[in-house]
Amino acid sequence: MSDGDYLLRAILTLTARQALAVDTLAEVVMRGGGRRQLEAFNLCDGTRTQSDVVKAAKIDKGSFSKTVNRWVRAGILFRVGEGRETRLLHAYPLPTGARKRGNRK
Repeated sequence: MSDGDYLLRAILTLTARQALAVDTLAEVVMRGGGRRQLEAFNLCDGTRTQSDVVKAAKIDKGSFSKTVNRWVRAGILFRVGEGRETRLLHAYPLPTGARKRGNRK
């Protein structure tokens, strides 16, 4: 990755953190899937394809495809590149202890 790529990623992360609180992001990410969704979301760091994330998180390919589309529509995940080499980039990674609103213990 070039210096420009790192700078753009930093700007995206900073902007996303101002716009989306952790619990708001967690609510969108974990809707219907919980911890597995969280793990898959965090794997979308801009270095992996959708297939790479499916393999690493050991999740269903078809279900994850729908999830990716939902995340893209919600503006929390971006597709970078084209075709088979498209990489997935999250707004920012969620901490492993993140919970949906209302699930505080």
